[in-house]
Amino acid sequence: MLQTDPVWADPAANRREVERILLSVPPTDLIVLPEMFSTGFVTRPEGVAESDDSESLHLMKRLSRERSCAVAGSLSVREGESYRNRFYFVWPDGRERHYDKHHLFSFGGEHLRYTAGGERTVVEYGGFRILLQVCYDLRFPVFSRNRMTENGAEYDLILYVASWPEPRIAAWDALLKARAIENLCFVAGVNRVGEDPDNRYPGHSTLYGPRGEMLTNCKENKVDYATFDISHEDLKAFRTKFPALLDAD
Repeated sequence: MLQTDPVWADPAANRREVERILLSVPPTDLIVLPEMFSTGFVTRPEGVAESDDSESLHLMKRLSRERSCAVAGSLSVREGESYRNRFYFVWPDGRERHYDKHHLFSFGGEHLRYTAGGERTVVEYGGFRILLQVCYDLRFPVFSRNRMTENGAEYDLILYVASWPEPRIAAWDALLKARAIENLCFVAGVNRVGEDPDNRYPGHSTLYGPRGEMLTNCKENKVDYATFDISHEDLKAFRTKFPALLDAD
C-alpha cells in the first residue's frame, strides 16, 4: 500500500514520485496506489485528465513488468467527450482491467463532470479474487456485498483507493473494518496524504482481516508504505469455521 502526497494536477511530477518511493519498497506481489494518484482528486478534469492510454497507465504497466507484480490505482481519464474516475488493475504480463467508479461524490461535485460506471469488477490474481472499489463506494455496502456463487464467495479481497479527507476520517476507519467483517474478506484501503485546494488528507491506509483485525497500516500524515502477507488458506479456514456468508440476504 503506497500512501502518497500527489502534486496537484501534475501527472509527470507524480509519476516521478511514485518511482522514487518504490526504490525503497521490497519485492511484493501487489502495489496499490491511491485514487487519482497522478493528479489528486480533480473534480474539474478539463485539461488535466489523461487519455485512456496515458503515460501514467504506461508507468503502471512498466512497473508491473519490471517488478513482476500487479499494480493497481485510479486515474482521471478522458474518454471521448466524457471523463471517468478509472481504477486500473495491471498484471505483470501487460494485461489490464478497469473499474469505473460507480458512486460519484456529489457532495464535492464529482458527478457534474464525471460519468459513473455501472458494473462491479472482480479480477483474479495470485489465487485471490479481488473486488475493485473507489473512495465514496465505501459508504454503500449493498453495492460491495460479497455474493455466494457455485464456486464459493465471489471475492476474497477488496481494494479501496481513496482521497478521503481529514474531517471524515473516522468514517473511513470504521467502514473499512465493517466491510471486512460483513463480507468475511481482506480489505485494503489506500488513502493519500497532504493537501489540495479543498482538503487535508491524513492517510490512514490500512489492511484489515476477515475478523475485523487490523493487519498493518501506514503512518498518519506521512508519505509511507506498508506491506503484509495474506493467506488464502487462512481465509478459507475461517470461512469454513464461521460460514456466515451462507446466511446472507
